Amino acid sequence: MMKRIKAALPALAAGLSLIAAGSQAAPLAASQAPPVTPAWVRQAVVYEVNFGVFSPTGDLRGVEARLPDLQRLGVTTVWLMPINPVGKVKSIGSPYCVRDYFGINPKLGTSEDLHHLVRAAHARHMKVILDIVANHTAWDNSLITSHPEFYKHDALGNIISPNADWKDVAGLDYKSPGLRLYMAGVLKYWLRAFDVDGFRCDSAGLVPTAFWETASAEARKVKPDMLMLAEGDDKDLQDRAFDLDYDWRLLGGIYAVMTGGAPATHIQEILAEERTGYAGRALHMQISDDHDERRATVKYGRRGALAASALMLTLDGVPLLYNGMEVGDTGEKPIVWEGARQAKTFRFYQQMLALRRAHPALQQGVTQWLTNTDPAHLLTYVRRGGGEEFLVAINLSSKPVAATVDKTAGMQGWRDVPPALEMHGASPKGSGSAPPALSLEGYGIRLFQRQAPTAGR
Repeated sequence: MMKRIKAALPALAAGLSLIAAGSQAAPLAASQAPPVTPAWVRQAVVYEVNFGVFSPTGDLRGVEARLPDLQRLGVTTVWLMPINPVGKVKSIGSPYCVRDYFGINPKLGTSEDLHHLVRAAHARHMKVILDIVANHTAWDNSLITSHPEFYKHDALGNIISPNADWKDVAGLDYKSPGLRLYMAGVLKYWLRAFDVDGFRCDSAGLVPTAFWETASAEARKVKPDMLMLAEGDDKDLQDRAFDLDYDWRLLGGIYAVMTGGAPATHIQEILAEERTGYAGRALHMQISDDHDERRATVKYGRRGALAASALMLTLDGVPLLYNGMEVGDTGEKPIVWEGARQAKTFRFYQQMLALRRAHPALQQGVTQWLTNTDPAHLLTYVRRGGGEEFLVAINLSSKPVAATVDKTAGMQGWRDVPPALEMHGASPKGSGSAPPALSLEGYGIRLFQRQAPTAGR
């Protein structure tokens, strides 16, 4: 373990010595071509771990102990919220208040614990990504005194916060060549020393894209198949530096439909706009719940949260599960993991993820939107790829719907998908409905499958 850490230190020390000597660090070489997204990313299912609620011990060992549960669920990539030591000066206790970019919070464990977790995940063919906070630091980060030129200053020369709301942190200033070199070194350090599989980059849109472009290229020299995930939805970020970003537009669209009275067709409009606005290589992380949001179960109710997840899990992109979603958590501390309701909800996500994993049409297939006679509440579409098709119908309202689907896709040969989606209002037993006529309970979900029609049929 120590050999691997020591192997990573010379490059880090060399970079820091350049900065300490006041040298004008040469700018990192700019990447001339968009990054090539690793193949594994497009099949990924990302699971966000919030240490404080995920396990009884609340640490790295607690995550490792629960890897079998995550694998059984269908998770492929574990995102660890920041593991760095947390600042104490002006702090509100947020893990995004980083005191040491190269350290591990002792409350979470040791270097050996992180090594052991990454090795255990890799043995299960799972990935581990770290949360990197590049926009700001804690007020007691040593860089405050050793490199004040790394920070933003007011007219009087005082280091300032990045904005008026984030008083617990100090804003970094990427006009500094030394800072750019330092932060690129942070990424390379964690790749070399711990063999992690990439980074979720906090507030990525608040850091200059030019930095991300060069730092991403440098990091990929260490590990070419690493993931760069941007907390942001800026096309330029993905064109130049990142593999994946947040689909905040869809997140907002789901909320507008399920709570704000917007028609279900609003979802289709958002996705059409995204396809037009982004380059062909665009890939979004689909979210209905994360640590910055109220739990979907609170916003939409338990059945509504599952309807939102069914949408997320049957569209293009990479789905995100925030710890506790799989048991219908409503924000309890600690999360209640066991119980009959929790087991049913877990089974729903497990089956939906297995379905997605087994069928490329649900991951990267073509989407054909179908009109229906209740467009205000019912969303209907076909996913097509790999020689098969899925017809998806999701009732985004709490009231039952009965509607007829447009027949342009052809309505013969559809059969209900095997997973038992009867629970929580999905696929009501005994309804007898089949395309083109569909009946769904409130927040109901219907999935049908068939072989793709051959030419001339």
